[in-house]
Amino acid sequence: MSGGIVVAIDGPAGSGKSTTAREVAKRLRYLYLDTGAMYRALALSVLASNIEPDDKFEVSAHARRIEIAFDVCEGLQRVFKDGEDVSERIRTPVVSDAASRVAVHPSVREVLISRQRIIGRDGGIVLEGRDTGTVVFPDAELKVFLVADVEERARRRVEEMALKGEVAELSVLMQQIRERDARDKETQLRSGGWPASDAIQVDTTGLAIEDQVKRVLALAIERGAELPSGTGVHR
Repeated sequence: MSGGIVVAIDGPAGSGKSTTAREVAKRLRYLYLDTGAMYRALALSVLASNIEPDDKFEVSAHARRIEIAFDVCEGLQRVFKDGEDVSERIRTPVVSDAASRVAVHPSVREVLISRQRIIGRDGGIVLEGRDTGTVVFPDAELKVFLVADVEERARRRVEEMALKGEVAELSVLMQQIRERDARDKETQLRSGGWPASDAIQVDTTGLAIEDQVKRVLALAIERGAELPSGTGVHR
């Protein structure tokens, strides 16, 4: 993976950054790292250990104790906590809420950001999640900030849950997203601003995933990424 550029993709929950980042990494044949999955894995472990997510001292100590690892299986990233595959379990609304709560603790972020820098230090990586362009890799060759209006983001979440056989009310999810946005924004402002001042903003409202991917790929190529032979991108 070494020798490629660092692509940092950020944005609020539901803006499409996970799907876009995975596909961009796949087409560039880069490593893909979902930094938010690390906070989710920690949150899952915190809840299972009966630790209060708002207890910064206990959560920080727990973050230093557990091992979080990633692997790729059939093209999909799998997340492991102390050797256990928790890829599906970290995607529930309860864990999502706890993840945003543990992420506000500076000492927790320090532990996980250090691990993220080690993973991506050789380049050739697409990272998505909070802090990617402001703290983890402030010198990333490409920083993209995806946005979308609240209703669209909530609607996407409803569709994702429906595919899993789960039912959710659009209005409830919209309120949860607004609350999470406020929490995330406060956290990011404390850590150096959000989005990064040099990030390129892409509005994904009404935009198909393929169009999002093509837009980011084109930007990556402009910044020095090389598309592997046998693939193409239309601007």
